[in-house]
Amino acid sequence: EVHLVESGGALVQPGGSLRLSCAASGFDFSNTGMSWVRQAPGKGIEWVSGISNDGLIRDPADSVKGRFAISKDITKSTLYLQMNSLKSEDTAVYFCAIGSTRSTYMTTGGQGTQVTVSS
Repeated sequence: EVHLVESGGALVQPGGSLRLSCAASGFDFSNTGMSWVRQAPGKGIEWVSGISNDGLIRDPADSVKGRFAISKDITKSTLYLQMNSLKSEDTAVYFCAIGSTRSTYMTTGGQGTQVTVSS
């Protein structure tokens, strides 16, 4: 059974940084493309960034370009999202998903992790 568990969300001030983690199990993580997506209050899901099965980082969403960086550790079956220069508009629940592009990702019903950017 595919299992994705997100963690690392918190309340942070504008300009701050966070690193999100996603622990994966139940599938071949080392050969699977992955993404981060987010859902802000009252809005739909926004694809944020993706990384292919062989480590190719997809062009991220314009809203996070130059501030967020996706990575993965296949030895730990964990996906990461380093978020810098956070803005209030980054406030959302963040989910990891299977699939590395905005047109192929699939969420698995996980709870996500809440990121709140506020002073």
